[in-house]
Amino acid sequence: MGCLAGLGWFILLVAVVNIEAQNKPPIKINSKCLGNLLRVDVSRLGGRFLEVSVVINNSSIILKPSLSSKCGFTIKKDHLGNAVIYASIQNCFAQNVDDKAFTTKLGLRLQSDNVVEDEFYLVEETCYYSSWASREIICKPNYMEVSVKKAAPIYNLPAYPYSDPRKAAEQPMDAGLRITTVVFFTPEERVMQVDEAQRNGYGISSTPTRLVLRSPNPSRETYTKDVAGVPMTVLSTSIIFEKTKLTTQLYAGAACPQAQGGVYFTETSIRWFLPRRIDPLIYSKHFRLLEVNMGVDGRKLEATEMSARNYSLTLDDLYVIVEIPIGAAGCQIKSHAQDGQYFTSYMIELMLELLWTEDDTNEDTRYKVFLPVETPLQLQPPQVIDATVPKEMMFKALIGPVGFDVMLKNISSPSEVLSLADCIARGFKVFDQMSPNGCSKVYIVEVPFTDRVVGQRKEMGVTIYNLHLTFGFLVLPKHAPFTATAYLRAKLEDIAPPSVSGSCDDKNFYVLVKYGTKGFNFQTIMGKRVLTGSLAQQYGLMGNDTHFSLIVPFSAADATVEAVESSSIKSRLDVTLRYPKTNKNIQDFSLACNFVTKLIECFPNGTITAMAITLESVPSLNPRRLTLRNPACGPTYSNDQYAYFVFTANSCGTTRKFLPNMMLYENEISITDELELRKLAQSKEPEFDLKVFCYYDINTNQAMGFNTRPRRSEPYADDARGEMQVEMRVALDDSYSVFHRVEDDPITKYLQQPLYFEVELMGSYNPKVSIELAYCWATLEEDKMSLPRWDLIVNGCANSRDPHPVIFHSVLPKGRVNDPSNVKRFEVPMFAFAEDKDNLNRQVFVHCEVVICDVRNPVDAACNVHVQTRTTR
Repeated sequence: MGCLAGLGWFILLVAVVNIEAQNKPPIKINSKCLGNLLRVDVSRLGGRFLEVSVVINNSSIILKPSLSSKCGFTIKKDHLGNAVIYASIQNCFAQNVDDKAFTTKLGLRLQSDNVVEDEFYLVEETCYYSSWASREIICKPNYMEVSVKKAAPIYNLPAYPYSDPRKAAEQPMDAGLRITTVVFFTPEERVMQVDEAQRNGYGISSTPTRLVLRSPNPSRETYTKDVAGVPMTVLSTSIIFEKTKLTTQLYAGAACPQAQGGVYFTETSIRWFLPRRIDPLIYSKHFRLLEVNMGVDGRKLEATEMSARNYSLTLDDLYVIVEIPIGAAGCQIKSHAQDGQYFTSYMIELMLELLWTEDDTNEDTRYKVFLPVETPLQLQPPQVIDATVPKEMMFKALIGPVGFDVMLKNISSPSEVLSLADCIARGFKVFDQMSPNGCSKVYIVEVPFTDRVVGQRKEMGVTIYNLHLTFGFLVLPKHAPFTATAYLRAKLEDIAPPSVSGSCDDKNFYVLVKYGTKGFNFQTIMGKRVLTGSLAQQYGLMGNDTHFSLIVPFSAADATVEAVESSSIKSRLDVTLRYPKTNKNIQDFSLACNFVTKLIECFPNGTITAMAITLESVPSLNPRRLTLRNPACGPTYSNDQYAYFVFTANSCGTTRKFLPNMMLYENEISITDELELRKLAQSKEPEFDLKVFCYYDINTNQAMGFNTRPRRSEPYADDARGEMQVEMRVALDDSYSVFHRVEDDPITKYLQQPLYFEVELMGSYNPKVSIELAYCWATLEEDKMSLPRWDLIVNGCANSRDPHPVIFHSVLPKGRVNDPSNVKRFEVPMFAFAEDKDNLNRQVFVHCEVVICDVRNPVDAACNVHVQTRTTR
C-alpha cells in the first residue's frame, strides 16, 4: 500500500500468540508513515497493560523511557485506554537502506491480571523517505533530534574552529571517517568522547549520507534561551570525525520550545506563538521561510480541513501563530471530579512544520515541533436539556457533554436509587452518543410517563407530569463521583377520542358511539354505508351530548353473514369512525354474534319453507338466481340479501326416503343458471349449495286435551296500521281556550315565560282510544334528528335531569273536548341552549312522538303504533 507523496510504503504484520484472550475486545492497530516519523495507534486496550519493545535479530528490547528518548521513540497513553507510538524513521533500531528505506519492527505485549498468557502482536513497517532537507529537526516532548547531511571541510588535527563550519567549501565526507568526539556548547564548551556521550543518554549515529544526533529533552548539556519571548531548550554541538591524521567536524544543533512555551489560553480558545526566526538555528542575517504547515497528532492538515475545524494559522513579523477553539475536532476531553463537581481540561497535540533556507549557505532546514497542550481545569457542570415530546408519553433528557472517560453509574429519584440494569428492566432507555465535535458524548435518558417515579396531577382538562432525577457519574479510572440533576415537566391535554362498543341479543346488534372530548366531529360508517340521518332513524337513533346508540337487526343490509348453520346464523356488523377532513380512521370495530333462527321449517300439511342467505365468502352471489332442484322453482321472495322459498314435499324435485319410523324429504337450493355459474367460476368463489331436508314421523298417534272457561273480557281490536292525524298547538294561557295561529310563527317568548302545549288526536270519537306522549324534545334546527337536542319528556315522564321539568295539565270533558283521552296538555318554561346563551334570537323547535293505544292498556309494549309528529315553532 502506498503512502502519499514522499511518505513511502509500509507493511503491517500482526501475529497473535494468545488464543485464550479472545474474550477480550480485540485491540485495533493502525500504522502510518508521516514523513520522517512513523506513527502506530493502538486502541481498545480495555484496561490491559501495554509493553512496547523493538525487535532486532529475533530479540526483543523493551523501550524504557531512557532508551526511548535516546533512540527516537515516544510512547503516549491516554486516559481512554488508547496508546500512540511515534518512532523516528532514523531510530537506533531501524534497518536503513541507502537512507531511503527504513524498516522498524515493534513488539506489542498486552498483559492482564485475569489472563494466564499475554497477547503479543508484531508490527513491522517500512517507510520510504527521500526528500531530505540539508538539516531536519524534530522536537518531541521527550527528545530532540537533528539529522544533518554529511558534507564537511577537511582539517588537520587538532583544530576546532569556532566559526560556522557550514560556510567552508563542502565536499562529500570520506567514508572512512568515524565519530570520535562530541563538543557540547552549554554555552560553555564541554567535550565528551562518543561512548561517554552515548552512556549519558545521547543517540549518535552515522549513515552513508547523514549524521543523526538525538538528546533527551532536556539534558545536562542543554540550556534555556529566550527566543522572542518564548523559552526554548537549546542543544548545540560539534561532532568530530577522524581518520588517521585527518579530522572533520559537523555542526549539529536543535532548539525546541519548552512545555506550554508560547501557549496562551482564553475561555474559548488556545493560542500558540512560535518564533518565526529561531536564532539558535539561523546564522545568516537573511533567511527565507518557504513553507509553514500545521497539523494535529503528527498529521498535516489541508487548508479546507483547517477551515472546517475553525483552526487559524497566521504569521506576523515575529511569530507563527496557531489559534484553535477549545473543544474543536481533534482534541480530547479529560475529566476531573472535585467535591462532587465536574471539571474538564482539553488536550490536543499540535504540530508545526517549517521549511526555511538561509541566503548565505543555500541550505534548507525542515523544522518539526510537537507541542502537547492541556488547558487549565474549567468547571463544566453537565447541562440537562429537556427534549420531551408530550404526545409520545415519554420524558427525554439529554445530559452532557461529558468526556469519554465518564460513566453513568445510576439514576436516583427522591424515593429510590436505580442501577442502569434496573432502569432498563423498568422500561427506561439509557444510551450515549458522540457530540458533533467528536471530543465528548451526551447521555440520553427516556422515562415513560407511566413509570412510578413520574408524578402527575390534573388541572382543567390537562394532565401535568413531573420528573425529578439525579444522575450519578464516575470519572474513570479513579471512579471519582459527581452528579447532575434534572427537573422535567410536561403538559398533556386530556383527549378522549371517539369510540364505539356494542353487544347483541337474540335478534339485534346494539351499538354505542361515544363522542369523546372533541364532540361530534366524525363520520360513522355502518358496513359500507355512511350513517345518514334517515339511516340512523331506521336504526332507532337515540342520543344526547355525549353519545348516541343504534339498534341494528342482524338481518340488516349493513350486517354481513359469515356462516350459516341449521339453527343459527353468524352475523357481523362492522362500524368505522372516521375524520371526514383527513379520511383517517379513528376506530375500526367489528361485532360478530350467533343468532338463533330457523332457516328451514317443515309443516304438518307438507309445506316446506327455506331461506338462503348471502354469505361473505360468496359476495357476488345473486339470491334472485337461486332455485330448487327444479329450475322452475325460484324464490317466493328475494332481494340482495336472501331468497325465501315455499314449496310442498311432493314438488320442485323433492325426493323422499323411507327410514325406520320416519320419512326424509330432501331438496337443495343452488345456482342452476349456466351463465351465473360461469361468473362464479371466474371469480374463484366457492360454490353455493344449501341442503333442505324434513323428517316426518310414520304411524304416530298424538292426543290433544282442552278445557273451556268463561270469557274474562270483551274482545278488542289487535294493533294494526292506519292513518290518523295528530295536531300539536301552543295556547295563549293555561285555559287552553285560545291558540296561536300558524301564521304567528315564530312565537316570541322571554326566558322562563311558560309555553302551553296541547296534543290532540284529530277526528277520533272513540273513548276507548287514548293518545300518549312517549317522547318530546327540543332542537335548534327544524330537523328532529339534528343535534344538539334536549329531552323534555322521556318514556311518558318529565325529564328527571331538567332543572325546570315539564308540567302536565289534566284534561276534562269541557267545551270542545268530548273525549279527554284523545287530548294531552303540558307546560314548558321558555329556555335557551347553553351554546346560545350569548345569542337569544335563535329559534327553538319542539318535537313530540306519540303512541295511540287502547285506553285500557296505555304506553305498553303492545302499544307501539308510531304516527307522524307535527312541529310547532
